Amino acid sequence: MTATRKIVVLMGGTSCEREVSLVSGGAVARALAEAGYRVATVDVGDDIAALLAALDPAPDAVFNALHGRYGEDGCVQGLLELLNIPYTHSGVLASALAMDKPMAKRLFRSVDIPCAEHVIASRKQVLAGDVMPRPYVVKPLNEGSSVGVHIVREESDLPALGGESWPFGERVMVERYIAGREITVAVMGDRALGATELVTDEGFYDYAAKYTEGRTRHLVPAPLPPRVYAAALDHALAAHAVLGCRGVTRADLRYDDTGADPGELCLLEINTQPGMTPLSLVPELAAHAGIGFAELVAWMVENAACDG
Repeated sequence: MTATRKIVVLMGGTSCEREVSLVSGGAVARALAEAGYRVATVDVGDDIAALLAALDPAPDAVFNALHGRYGEDGCVQGLLELLNIPYTHSGVLASALAMDKPMAKRLFRSVDIPCAEHVIASRKQVLAGDVMPRPYVVKPLNEGSSVGVHIVREESDLPALGGESWPFGERVMVERYIAGREITVAVMGDRALGATELVTDEGFYDYAAKYTEGRTRHLVPAPLPPRVYAAALDHALAAHAVLGCRGVTRADLRYDDTGADPGELCLLEINTQPGMTPLSLVPELAAHAGIGFAELVAWMVENAACDG
């Protein structure tokens, strides 16, 4: 049956994560072809007419391999809804909520998921003086892959927010820095596949650490105390559910075990369009759970849907 189904993979895009998306999309397209689907790829730019032409006639489903703004925040999802073309990952509302970090946190807290304290401030306020005790993290309100994220330990860490080098808007999130360990959990439908601990010598799992081979060690499964491991999976499932996500998501957490037992586990955010590159975390956790890459992306296509 798969041989009769045409799948279009959307990739590239115009966000800061374009290059990662191209790698994700290429890997997905090869895996879907291996699984027996008829596959076409579309490098999405800012020409909506060209995208509409590429989707005519309508495929059986779209694999959305876009990352970042417009591909991950509900915009492309809304276009596919209008065209009534089933697509992978979360729908319009869940995608928009997950990308809006302050709104997502409100929903996480509504179901008792622990999150780091934060304030929303202007760049001018942050540059004028600390809006919370150091160390803290400054991040854009709606970017992914740690784009634009800065840890502020000293005043000298702030200049990146000034001038034209900051293209992410005038308002930022300032969040209490959670010391300790970087944990990520993959969710597939209504199932948590497992948790990974990410260890990097950089001291921060930033964009380069995520996408440069050899910069980060992946410990699978994460060597956490059993009750903390279980809590990480529970928080990821609860976050997936409260936002109304579907398909595959990835939850990013911090675990501070430097204080009293059992330590502090905090959810940072949920990613509705997790990477599908050779270094990506969700395929790695799926493999640990016995699900190969081709099987994973085929499952995503078979569960593609429209919100309506």
